[in-house]
Amino acid sequence: MDVALLGALRSSSGLALLADAAALASTDDLTRSAELRRRHPAAPDLVAAALAQLQLRHAAVGKLGADAERWWLTREGLEQATRRRVAEHRAARLASYVPGGRLVDVGCGLGVDLVAALRAGLTVTGVDRDPLRVALTRATLAELGLVGEVYEAEAAEVDPAAYDVLFADPARRDARGRVGDPRGSSPGWELVTRWLRGDAVVKTGPAIAHSLLPVGIEAEWVSDDRDLVEAALWGGALAGVRRRATVLPAGDTLTDRDDPGPAAVGVAPPGAFWYEPDDAVVRAGLVSALARLVDGWLLDPHIAYASSDRAVRTPLARGYRVAEELPYREKALRAALRARDVGPLTVKKRGVDVVPERLRARLRLRGSTPATIVLTRVAGAGRAYLLAPLSSPDG
Repeated sequence: MDVALLGALRSSSGLALLADAAALASTDDLTRSAELRRRHPAAPDLVAAALAQLQLRHAAVGKLGADAERWWLTREGLEQATRRRVAEHRAARLASYVPGGRLVDVGCGLGVDLVAALRAGLTVTGVDRDPLRVALTRATLAELGLVGEVYEAEAAEVDPAAYDVLFADPARRDARGRVGDPRGSSPGWELVTRWLRGDAVVKTGPAIAHSLLPVGIEAEWVSDDRDLVEAALWGGALAGVRRRATVLPAGDTLTDRDDPGPAAVGVAPPGAFWYEPDDAVVRAGLVSALARLVDGWLLDPHIAYASSDRAVRTPLARGYRVAEELPYREKALRAALRARDVGPLTVKKRGVDVVPERLRARLRLRGSTPATIVLTRVAGAGRAYLLAPLSSPDG
């Protein structure tokens, strides 16, 4: 895809070709491609681009929802794009801070965050160094009936003072693939930290080390459908706390203000119920806050599990009833599980040197009863427990 090909696809003949391709969606890829090339023999490049666009839109439904069928996409752009639900959460926060304010989206990519901000009532300007991404985002805005300015520029050329809020999603890929350290992102970390001294939000990877967090910012780890997807750094007047965990779609949060610290909640053996904190809670370092939420305690000061004698249903953690303790050693564990007719087995583990897939293979269970076990350390010793999941907060 390039800008010229995008223009051709958006022409009347290109849109007719897209419509033809969509009408053939029930056929297999080879048949659809052959039929389109028969109908449009003079436009093989356009046929290939139309088919690729429809495939991308189909793949984007999980990330973009119903809007996917009207979004203009590239494969790389879709891989890097924010999930719609996460973008809407962030846009709602921004709109609560600066209702109707002016936001500049630096490195706007395919415009997912930009669209969410517009729909939240903000006035939005998108900036990207790539002319194709600029053209794609403009096309998407037109398709969705939204009005926003999008132009081509380098990140360093943007003047944050011209806007109420700056949002940036630095590229975290290079020629070798994804870059884990935010200091290797583009634009560079020096510019990012300068932005964060003002009213700015910068998206980064969820593995960012706490030691890299600039002083005075809020770091928010966000999970969606129990999948930890990002961390967002909130600077200036937007920073309300130091650390926050947000779990979508429920929107429940924990912050460092909720955290009494490990010493306050204490460490003890498991009670009647076991809690596995959401990964956002773990990455935010808020496991003891979760323990307090469930009126519980930690099982080990260095392991992200909590326990309680109360059944508390919360989106911030998976809850289980502790059915019984099982032998930790593998041979005795196998015998115990076979005696309970266990077949399908979910293995959870933290703090012990166990690979769940290999353990399941070695146990060779052939029973009919599904089960969940957890292998971890309690007071420094390896322990195994049979767990029964609690129902969800909604059920």
